[in-house]
Amino acid sequence: MTQQAPADAALRADSFGHKPFVYRLEQSGLIIVWLALIAVFGYLKPDTFLTWANFSTILGSQAVLVVVTLGLIIPLTANDFDLSIAFVMTLSSMMVAVLNVNHEIGIVWAVLAALAMGIVVGLINGLLITIFRIHSLIVTLGTGTFLHGLTLWLSDSMTISGISSSLINVVIVDRLFGVPLEFYYAIALAALVWYLLEYTALGRRILFVGRGRDVAKLSGINTDRIRAACLAVSGLFGALAGVLYAGTQGAADPVSGVTYQLPAFAAAFLGSTCIAPGRFNPWGAAVAVYFLVTGITGLVFLGFSSFIQEMFYGGALVVAVTLSQLVRGRQEQQF
Repeated sequence: MTQQAPADAALRADSFGHKPFVYRLEQSGLIIVWLALIAVFGYLKPDTFLTWANFSTILGSQAVLVVVTLGLIIPLTANDFDLSIAFVMTLSSMMVAVLNVNHEIGIVWAVLAALAMGIVVGLINGLLITIFRIHSLIVTLGTGTFLHGLTLWLSDSMTISGISSSLINVVIVDRLFGVPLEFYYAIALAALVWYLLEYTALGRRILFVGRGRDVAKLSGINTDRIRAACLAVSGLFGALAGVLYAGTQGAADPVSGVTYQLPAFAAAFLGSTCIAPGRFNPWGAAVAVYFLVTGITGLVFLGFSSFIQEMFYGGALVVAVTLSQLVRGRQEQQF
């Protein structure tokens, strides 16, 4: 016994000494790679890449993707997938355009209608999943496809422009430190999601449900209600992204949101490998979005064609899911 105790103590000391270093490395790994990527592209293209105009464009132009990714990580935290969020975004932007341009309804009412639609779609997803016990992938893929058809019908498969300048002004024209306000909206939403998941009882329940629904249910948590609420919030965020998109473009087209689906999932999974490794988290998601767009922007500056975007996002998704599984697997072995 006396010989085993020092050995155990040494093992614990090594464990406690090693784990914080590994965890800190995982926390900051993506940020370090992102900064290295900026340094490389800055060295290769200093006159075009290392300019405030380029950075402000990157920060502002990706706010929509940040909001879509934030919407995704909420149901993902509860272990549900929302494949309809990009289609909610497209329908939201189209509703704003149709109501405001074609029917001359005030922009505020058009925005509120779009947000209400997002919540309703999310609730329908949640109820179908929890009542009929259908996998979230199937339900949200089906509703997303239905919404895509609805968008095509609503728009007559045409782009609608001429959205009120008041929305455009508060989204992209008005700037703070040279960066469009939509960037700050996205960061504010990230802070809100972070506070929800980290410092509220609801956030703890969402994490608990995601880790193990059966255990959460035995602990007295209404797992169905939590999952439905997460999908409703995801729908709301998708609608918010659509409003930002309409304000960014001053128009809406019936297929715009489709291009956001893959990068949003890539950023969500890649973000789960940093800041709070092993968990979907808003700050990691935001860092992942800007890491991905930095890579694409730099490659475009180096002369690569637009096809590199699809290759980059597709490869990033595979790598992100792989890294996420490795991090979670290592943590499960440790604990």
